[in-house]
Amino acid sequence: MSVVRKELKQAIVDGGLRLYEQGLTVGTWGNLSIRDPETNLFYIKPSGMRYPEIRVDDIVVMNDKREVVDGHRKPSIEYNFHIAIMNARKDVNCVMHYHPVYSSVFGVIYEDIPGISEDFVQLIGDKVINCGYALPGTEELAVHVVKGLGERNAVLIPNHGSICVGGDFDTTLKTIHVLEKTAQVYILAKSVGTPHLIEPDDILAMQDFARNHYGQGK
Repeated sequence: MSVVRKELKQAIVDGGLRLYEQGLTVGTWGNLSIRDPETNLFYIKPSGMRYPEIRVDDIVVMNDKREVVDGHRKPSIEYNFHIAIMNARKDVNCVMHYHPVYSSVFGVIYEDIPGISEDFVQLIGDKVINCGYALPGTEELAVHVVKGLGERNAVLIPNHGSICVGGDFDTTLKTIHVLEKTAQVYILAKSVGTPHLIEPDDILAMQDFARNHYGQGK
């Protein structure tokens, strides 16, 4: 049997609190998960629990067949799309689903968020689209989410919320903030003029730079 890592359970507890304290979700809504790439086990928030009340022993651990292998709580009802995303995207080890303000605007008008800022296209992709609609917790929603996400790092769930993904927790949280900032800027820009999109060739150049040249290297 694969080893269950307490530090990853703690990471879910701490990560959920950060989402809650930063106002990215309220009450019991939203959920997050982390994959251990060494064991391919998935650590996920328990269903229906308030973030400040969640403890390490409440975190649920599942395998890639969506079976609970550790924990006494029920997992988030959205475990289907969490595991489906990470099964489809081996570069993703963290998934965050949350109910924000600005990106949710585009989920209720069924409009994509285009690439209008450099940090957005570097971190997320050329745009963020709405996936197909399905009821929460269903396998149908998981299929829609994986298709809508594609190779990008964020997707909108219509009439529901947003999902961001990344290779680790900090990158995924940064993606959330970039998505929210860009959605807010886009709303404001449309109210005063016509937003200008970044050209596709420039998007590819900036993505290559961000992946291969930005920072201090190894």
